[in-house]
Amino acid sequence: MARLIFTQQLARFTAVPQVDTVATTLHAALEAAFSQNALLRGYVLDEQGHVRENVAIFIDGQRCTDRQRQSDALAPDARVYILQALSGG
Repeated sequence: MARLIFTQQLARFTAVPQVDTVATTLHAALEAAFSQNALLRGYVLDEQGHVRENVAIFIDGQRCTDRQRQSDALAPDARVYILQALSGG
């Protein structure tokens, strides 16, 4: 099963489940996580349903390529890390 792992940065704001899913796309996997904690959606996606600018998602070490539809494919054993991107100077 693919596993979604939310980093501790998001845990400061809401409960972040570690989700195992049979989803084959990033969108479906994120929906599985949101079904466990609806508040998480607002931290990850914006009002249009796109990945927020301050959120980075990596699938098996590669940054997701479709931030709008989250159509990136997931292998059955994929590891997906969702984290807040750091900024500043």
